[in-house]
Amino acid sequence: MQATQNDVQIKGAFKQFGSSVVLNGIDLEVKQGELLTLLGPSGCGKTTTLNLIAGFLEADAGEVFIKGKNVTKVPPYKRDLGMVFQTYSLFPHMTVYENLSFGLKLRKVPKADQEAKISRALKLVKMLGLEHRYPRELSGGQRQRVAIARALVVEPELLLLDEPLSNLDAKLRHELRVEIKRLQKEIGVTTIFVTHDQEEALSMSDRVVVMNGGKIEQISSPTDIYNHPNTEFVFNFIGKANSFEGKVTAVDRQQITVKMDQDITHVDVKNIMGIDRACAVGDEVKLYIRPEKIHIVSKEEVGQAFIELHKAKVTQINYLGTSWEIDVNMLGKSIQILTSDYNSTWQVGSEVYVGWNPSEIMLMKK
Repeated sequence: MQATQNDVQIKGAFKQFGSSVVLNGIDLEVKQGELLTLLGPSGCGKTTTLNLIAGFLEADAGEVFIKGKNVTKVPPYKRDLGMVFQTYSLFPHMTVYENLSFGLKLRKVPKADQEAKISRALKLVKMLGLEHRYPRELSGGQRQRVAIARALVVEPELLLLDEPLSNLDAKLRHELRVEIKRLQKEIGVTTIFVTHDQEEALSMSDRVVVMNGGKIEQISSPTDIYNHPNTEFVFNFIGKANSFEGKVTAVDRQQITVKMDQDITHVDVKNIMGIDRACAVGDEVKLYIRPEKIHIVSKEEVGQAFIELHKAKVTQINYLGTSWEIDVNMLGKSIQILTSDYNSTWQVGSEVYVGWNPSEIMLMKK
């Protein structure tokens, strides 16, 4: 694929700080008009990747392309991008209007055009009427809206957002992530968003890049990342996970049979994780399943079940408001189940059966 087919392309980026390798030869392509999120734990390389694109850092090896142009040696102010930081980074001595006009003046936008551009940007972020306030007179959410407007007012080719919601409370984070997604689709600007928050990444993105230890673990849509992770790290990092160990006893074209202690379960062949995506009889494997994918039935309902079942005992029940979190002991292991269909016969100490569809459990060779 040629660089000109993408708004951003990184080829073989390597970056080291002292003895610490923070980027280990990553390749990345960002499609025109998409919202792509770099997701991962602290120190995984996501902000370093963003800074390479912005021009704040230069890779020790590798190249960066924007709109098909090699910008590896091009300074940030010549890259035609807008950036929003975690800490707002507004000029405290300037009003909202002056903060937005600053970038326009640097670009020598005629004064007659500045007011229309500023009004349009403030309208997009729902901040019209607050032009003459100073940052200290705004709430945290309002300051971040102004920071977004300041990045958009210059009509950049590329919008970069580095953990812009992490300093806000939960309610404001939710409101602003909805607003950012709406803005991005309305304007159509190619956007790269950095976060360590899985919910933000899954709810906002067209595609998610999961990073770990300076490498890219997986790039895919939010639904694929969650339901079909490529690696053990991705499965465990994206949402909660239950795991089991077992040995493969049979393999056919559709399913794999796995023995777990004294129980047997089946896994769809398409749910094998890893590079080769294959396994054979005798392989030691790990099985993974999401808490919401596990079904729980009482002993009286066993005959009506349409899935294979395993004996378990309820050890804890937690009410979460919109759902119930039920812990059970199965095969001597604590398993977590998330369900919105609570049955009052399920009590701590109750003997129940749990099960899942073969299409909902993932397998990886040990």
